[in-house]
Amino acid sequence: MADEELAPQEAAADSENGSQVAGERVLNQEEIDSLLGFDVNDEQLQDKSGVRAIVNSALVSYERLPMLEIIFDRLVRLMTTSLRNFTSDNVEVSLDNITSIRFGDYLNSIPLPAILSVFRAEELDNYGLFTIDSNLIYSIVDVLLGGRRGTAAMRIEGRPYTTIERSLVQRMTEVILQDMTQAFEPLAPVNFTLDRLETNPRFAAIARPANAAILVKLRIDMEDRGGRTELLLPYATLEPIRKLLLQQFMGEKFGRDSIWETHLATELWCTRLDIQAILDEQVMSVSKVMDLKVGDTLMLNANPDSTIELRCGHVPLLSGRMGRVGNAVAVRVEQAVKRADASRQL
Repeated sequence: MADEELAPQEAAADSENGSQVAGERVLNQEEIDSLLGFDVNDEQLQDKSGVRAIVNSALVSYERLPMLEIIFDRLVRLMTTSLRNFTSDNVEVSLDNITSIRFGDYLNSIPLPAILSVFRAEELDNYGLFTIDSNLIYSIVDVLLGGRRGTAAMRIEGRPYTTIERSLVQRMTEVILQDMTQAFEPLAPVNFTLDRLETNPRFAAIARPANAAILVKLRIDMEDRGGRTELLLPYATLEPIRKLLLQQFMGEKFGRDSIWETHLATELWCTRLDIQAILDEQVMSVSKVMDLKVGDTLMLNANPDSTIELRCGHVPLLSGRMGRVGNAVAVRVEQAVKRADASRQL
């Protein structure tokens, strides 16, 4: 009888606990993924929502620097031509993507073995990083040393890169850096020079781990061989030319219009200017000027052989000697005034 009496009580307790559990809100997997910012179906929205958006909010998107895409597209075209001449093979260079990343996160994500080329932007007074993966290294060595076509490049794991391999990679890096110099030239003169080669990412630390950087992933294909190379530019390196990168130029002319330049130059050559020939200048007080009367004579410190200065407004342009041509007074130009003198007059 005791068991029969306890059974209804236990059933009531279980039902009461079940109602309490049923009253609590339990998140499903989709809601958890949305909260954390993980969405398998839409990769583009992963960094725009949830906890991940808060974590990555400190990063600056490269889309705020529109000129970078034009520069890197120009770099791809230049690399395609230069690497074809360098390897004497059919080379195709493609731009995978441009992203923003923290420098420390990128060092931890570099697949080893790899060669890291640290280069210096002289005019910007800072550094950048080129990462060349092992597939591209062995492919370049195979192509430059006459490897047989149709066979994959041999990879020997567990050994450091030889001097020959490092030398060949260094030559290829120097070719790419020359292309980068040409790619930046229409925007700003920047000379990129190779500083050193490293195989350990910790020795290639050119910025603080928390600093933001721009990561450009490139794919280099040589028929049946190839690999990847990555270009990392810290935002501190691009800061001196940030205003230029913010401009939204369209096309490949970087904002230049040759038709307008020609028209402007033609109109400038046809512009008429009033030029004054200054015989002499004197400094007088206001009282003397106010006391001048009709018939007074002003003595000039000039003679027929004195030098005459020709001015346009307040800017001195030319100097010469005074003379006469027919019934007109003329000035024979002898020399031009230096622009430094003209800037001081301004």
